[in-house]
Amino acid sequence: MVKARDLDPTASPLDYYGSELRRLREAAGLSQPQLGSCVFVTGSLIGQIETTKRVPTRDFSERVDAALGTDGAFSRLVGLVLRSQLPTWFQAYAEMEARATYISTFQAQVVYGLLQTEDYARAVLSTGVPERLDDLVAARMERQRVLERTNPPLALVILDEAVLHRPIGGRSVMRKQLGHLLDFMDKRWTSVQVLPNSVGAHASLAGSFNLLRFDNDPELVYTEDLISGHMTANPETVREAARRYANLQADALSEEESADLISCVMEERYGDQSRSAPHAVA
Repeated sequence: MVKARDLDPTASPLDYYGSELRRLREAAGLSQPQLGSCVFVTGSLIGQIETTKRVPTRDFSERVDAALGTDGAFSRLVGLVLRSQLPTWFQAYAEMEARATYISTFQAQVVYGLLQTEDYARAVLSTGVPERLDDLVAARMERQRVLERTNPPLALVILDEAVLHRPIGGRSVMRKQLGHLLDFMDKRWTSVQVLPNSVGAHASLAGSFNLLRFDNDPELVYTEDLISGHMTANPETVREAARRYANLQADALSEEESADLISCVMEERYGDQSRSAPHAVA
């Protein structure tokens, strides 16, 4: 069993978080059960977080800051902790995504990660049979905070129509997910368009990709294969990706038409079917 005193605070953000939680709890003269009582969790959970057996949530971190008077230290640290739970090959992209000024993405299979509901994200991530599913879901939800900051990036999202019809997580999950997409229609810095099936062959039959633009750094293109992701700032690749994205935008429905289609699919495919049509009476 891992002991808190054996942790190396420099080993990882999670180790640092655990060691600091133990140090500051003890400095406040509180036992694990006493701190747990202050933040409405069990003393056992406090111990698990202090020994890196559990990953802290943002809500937990905010309550610990209030209980220990740590001036937001854990709330600031938890973002780094959660990001460290992402797959190693994805962490570099997540860091660049958080710094981007413009995000342009085409998604052929699933809803873009920054626009996923928690239940939808859980269903998507569970397909990889991860050992720490809860931590991966929490990390994905943390990524989405980039869209909530004071100056969020301009996020341009194009979804293949097939994404709307693929019932990931079941009817209830999909209904909430499509409703969540509609919520973004009112966001000034987020655009959601649907590439309709009627388009047929299009500029990105090869698959999904993301374009990131920055104020002071070269643009990046990000793609994924079966087991990892790839980023490149190669000018020719960036130029080709930008050309393809422009073609996809031209073929996609307008934002208003996309909202209408999303609403239609949400009601017709994932609506309440418990109310059957009345039977004819002779």
